[in-house]
Formats: sequence, structure tokens, C-alpha cells
Amino acid sequence: MARMPKPATPKYRTTNWREYNAALRRRGSLEIWFDPGMAWLAAADSRPGRPQRFSDSAIELCLTLKVLFGLALRQVTGLVASLLKLAKLDWPVPDHTTLCRRQKTLAVTFGGRPSSGGLHLLVDSTGIKMTGEGEWKTRKHGASCRRQWRKVHLGIDAKTMEIRAIEITTNEVGDAPVLPDLLAQIPPNERIAIVGAGGAYDTRKCHAAIAERHAEAVIPVRQNGQPWKEDGPGVDARNEALRAIKELGRKNWKKWSGYHRRSLVETKMHCFKLLGPRVAYRTLDRQTTETKVRAKVLNRFSQIGSPTTIRIT
Repeated sequence: MARMPKPATPKYRTTNWREYNAALRRRGSLEIWFDPGMAWLAAADSRPGRPQRFSDSAIELCLTLKVLFGLALRQVTGLVASLLKLAKLDWPVPDHTTLCRRQKTLAVTFGGRPSSGGLHLLVDSTGIKMTGEGEWKTRKHGASCRRQWRKVHLGIDAKTMEIRAIEITTNEVGDAPVLPDLLAQIPPNERIAIVGAGGAYDTRKCHAAIAERHAEAVIPVRQNGQPWKEDGPGVDARNEALRAIKELGRKNWKKWSGYHRRSLVETKMHCFKLLGPRVAYRTLDRQTTETKVRAKVLNRFSQIGSPTTIRIT
């Protein structure tokens, strides 16, 4: 019996390589991240106590440079001091203790652009190390202390690849309970067309949260999933997906529904970890600020320029 020929491996081509190559170079330019006209000192307020000396924009700039170049806080202060000197600005520089203290309460907006024709939100989570030795030391000599992790939950725009929602939790928290919080970060006046997620999000609360935003759920039913009773929002759509999976097969359903686009959020997770394999702080509030700064850096990368790729074979 003759063997069936293997399908040809698809090939892709980037059509805007010249513009994308220029965008990659611009990502390392300090002019992208530093604005000499920014408000560096905090505005006076009438609150009791010692007033803040530096604005939130100044603190966020320092933390952005820390994430971007992988520096410690003391090294960041040296970088910012030299940057201000080159710009001929006689501004004071926040010390490392000020940066650490202000990071605890800093509000960071990561600047995702709103979608025009309905948001296709892709959701997933990943673990990022908090404490513990590296893999080589653990394999060679064993672990001398327990490793600890944080879970980063991301929601990205499938069209622009920008991060639109982010949450950080302890590793005891599952994926599904966080989905309503991610959807709540999308403005109520912005229409969500599709929410794509893995089988871990096949729960009543997730489908109900998606139905409340009048969006379509592209979530595969679990392997042993059974029809739900007709007593809640999102139940009909979920049961319809179950019937389609049984009739078409799980593999065909994934192709038909566009489920495989969820791999884009896994690509964004890889980019997220390229900014550092672990979080630098021990407290959850500072770790939350650090992850939001990372999200803002990645969104800025996408806004500077992204590749346009087409399939040629």
C-alpha cells in the first residue's frame, strides 16, 4: 500500500520588512521612551503630610527603563541621571528607595488601542518565577529551597497583538476564575466580538461573563464534557459547541471555529518572558506594577511597528 505524501510545510513571507526592520531599530532608541517636555516634578496638592516630589510619569519612566534594559534600581538611577545630563535638564533623580516605595501604589495604564470592528480577545496564562534557584543548579545539586511562582493572565487583541487586559495572581488561583476580571478591564462601550480561550475556561462563570458582554465564546468543551441544563447565560452557545465537536470531531471544530488563533497569545507570553524570566519583587502589589510596565513596553513595541506576514504556499 502506497504511503500518502506528507502535506507541504506552509511558508510565509513578511511583506513590510523594510518598515519592520526600521521599527526594530527604533525600539532601542531612548527618544521613544523619554520626553524632555514631560512633567517631572509632582504638582502641589492640599493633602496632609509630606508631598510627593516626583510625578507618576517620572517614576514610571524609571521603572520602564529598568524593565527595558534589565537593570537594578540603583543602576536605573545612574542611567536616568546620565540621560538628564545629556538632555541638559537640571532635574533631580529619584533614588532607589523612592522608586521601590512608589512602585507599590503606582497606577500604570498599558495603553492598548481600542478595536474598530469588534475585539477578538485571546486569553491565556503562564507562570513566572518569583524565588528559587536556577534550573542548572537544581539539576546539578538539587533544590535547597522551594521555588515560588506567580501566574500572569493575559488578554490580547488578535488583530494588533496588543495586551488589553492583565492580572497577576498566586499559583494557587486557576485560570477560569480570572476571566471575568480580564473582561472587566475592557471598556464597557467597546464591543467584544469573540473571546478565545483554552479548555480550562469551560466553566459556567466564564461562559456567563462572555455572554454578558454579548460576545462569542470560542472555547473547546472538555474531553468528558456533558450538556448543561438550560438555566443560565451562555449555556446554549456552549451546548451548541459541544454538538458541533461531536459531529465534526474536535480537530475539525478547532479549524472551523478559528480556535488555533489562540496560539498568538502564547507567542505574546514568550515575548513577555524575554523581558525577564522572573519578577524582581517579593510583594504582590509591586509585582503587579512590574508586570503592567512590561505590558506597556510590549504594547509600545507593537505600536512602533509590527510585521505583516502572508502565506505564500
